[in-house]
This record gives sequence, C-alpha cells and structure tokens, in this order.
Amino acid sequence: MNTPPLILGFDTSAAHCAAALVSGEDLVASRTEEMGRGQAERLLPLLEELLAESGHGWHDLAALAVGEGPGNFTGIRIAVAAARGLALGLKVPAIGVSTFEALVCGLTEPAIASVAAPRGAVYLQPPGATPLGPLSPGELPADLLGSGLAVAGAEAEALATLTGGRALPPHWPLAEAIARVAATRLDSDAPLPRPLYLRPADAAPARDAPPALLD
Repeated sequence: MNTPPLILGFDTSAAHCAAALVSGEDLVASRTEEMGRGQAERLLPLLEELLAESGHGWHDLAALAVGEGPGNFTGIRIAVAAARGLALGLKVPAIGVSTFEALVCGLTEPAIASVAAPRGAVYLQPPGATPLGPLSPGELPADLLGSGLAVAGAEAEALATLTGGRALPPHWPLAEAIARVAATRLDSDAPLPRPLYLRPADAAPARDAPPALLD
C-alpha cells in the first residue's frame, strides 16, 4: 500500500513559530512556540527538530506548505523565503496557503475567516469573496450584516453577533491546517508562495537625499 505524501507546513505570520507534519489524514507531529521575535533564527532548527522527532528527514518530504498571511510583515517574509529556498534545494513544491484558507479548512458550513490586524482591527474574507480590511469589528460591510454566516478566527464572537451566525473555532491548529490545504493542491501547478499583504507597511525605508550638483 502506498504511503500518503508527507507534507511539512509552517507559519510565522504572528508571534509564533508553528509547524506540522501531515501524511494523508494523519497528523504525524506538530509544534507551536510562542515568540514575539526571533522567528528567523528559530524556524529552521524547529523544523529540523520536528522531522527528527518523527523519524523523518528533509528528503522524505513530498511538499512544503507555508502560511502567506496576512499578518506580521517580517514574519510572513521569513516563512515564505524559507519555503522557497528549501523547495529549491529539495526539489519539491512549495505551496502557499493564506491564513483565511487555513481558518475555514475542515469546517462543515460556510464561514467568514477573520484574522487579527494591528490596533484591534481585523482582516476578513467572506466565502468566495476577496479579502477585506483592515476593519474594526464594528465596520462589517452592509452585505454581511444579518447574513447568517458563521465566523472563524479573530473577534469571532463579536462579528457573529453582527452576522447573526455562529462563532466557530478553527477545525485544526494553524500549521496543520496549512499542510492540509496544501495537500489538496499537490497535483496542481501551484504558483510559488508570496506574502499576502492587505495594508501598507507602518514604516518605509528612508529615501536617500538626491546628490548635490556642484558648479
């Protein structure tokens, strides 16, 4: 009997390093470490530890799955860059999965996915629609008010009171959900992962002053 492909999913889009190994329907191993900074230094060692603890190596992987955000700008770039570099070296696909997709993966009813944004706001993705935000939880678009849609993710309880639906917990932890979404795309020609940004950066690099022209 063929062994289902082994997929390593990971995410650093928020204050954590999260990773999971999934093979078919089985969760092989997982780990989440909360951290406000240091993801760049911790991510690869954590992935290596997870593989070793499960008795696997890098070359056992059929694919890499990475969280594309939205979330922390630097954190997203760390994970996406790692996935693209590892995929190139291992010659396996790297599949990007948004946090929105991960939040609703495995749910049995349509739901609005809600991701925490800075200053108490949220990013939203209604079923089959493009992402919205950042919005305050009280700024729900008119077409979602009283829609009856469930909500999964950040501020789910507050948002569900406005939609008239249920607040649902995610079916799987984030990294595991990312790996499971990616498993459905193994046979597709998925594009390389790239960060999903829904707002401008809080700070931009300073522009150099133009050169002075001397007589």
